[in-house]
Amino acid sequence: MDDLVSTAWLAERLGEPRLVVIDASAHLPDAQRDARAEFESGHIPGARFLDLDSFKDFASRVPAALPTAEQFAQRMAELGIRSGDRVVIYDDSAVKTSARAWFIFRLHGFPEVAILDGGLGKWRSEGRRLESGSPAAGEGAVQPLRGTGTVRSQAEMLANLDSGAEQVLDARGPGRFTGEEPEIRPGMPSGHIPGSRNLPFREVLNDDGTFKDEAGIRAAFASAGIDLDRPVVTTCGSGVTAAVLLFAMHLLGKEDVALYDGSWSEWGADPATPKATGLAA
Repeated sequence: MDDLVSTAWLAERLGEPRLVVIDASAHLPDAQRDARAEFESGHIPGARFLDLDSFKDFASRVPAALPTAEQFAQRMAELGIRSGDRVVIYDDSAVKTSARAWFIFRLHGFPEVAILDGGLGKWRSEGRRLESGSPAAGEGAVQPLRGTGTVRSQAEMLANLDSGAEQVLDARGPGRFTGEEPEIRPGMPSGHIPGSRNLPFREVLNDDGTFKDEAGIRAAFASAGIDLDRPVVTTCGSGVTAAVLLFAMHLLGKEDVALYDGSWSEWGADPATPKATGLAA
């Protein structure tokens, strides 16, 4: 199974043994959308609802932290996912939350996981069948392993300010990056981590929400001033859209990448961290 699958590919395989479809939709508060209610109203047949909003380590000091291995195993058990299953993840979110879920699965060593290109929007636009309700799933069992994802802490990001070992790439919109627009989190300053570059995550996507081809993705990173021969760590507001850029680089075969999970929700909230505004240097 490829890392990115088409709606046609999935439609031909729905119902196959050990193929699990996951709805990883989640929305920003100002969207005023209820992901679970929308799932129950209409989803890809047989899909299971991940509830990404609660798939976090609430004990961590990092806002919206990635789930621990134990939390991952528990959620897989609840969803009826077993080792050896193939998982296809989709979303219907403006911030493309399926990439965050993909990163979590890979972080905990789940090997067969893919993103549905274009998500529910493309599936629906093609007139493909939906079902309603909340399907029951049997009990699953997954043994988390050390995966391939790399996560950076605030301390490591601070050290990188001096070393410059990793290029820092911010997936937020340009207004929030430059500080010309207010942050969506009340009371938090806007701006960016000093020295970082800006590539709004939508720049690696086509108008229909599918990922651009290799040439288009490479051009997007080049336009942001990123050298793909050097390591990259991505950031955003809370570690969600940063994962979209990680997935785009994965499609290029680039793996010397990392996610700053705390992102601006941690960095911006800390009065001790340096902050920059304006365009990247």
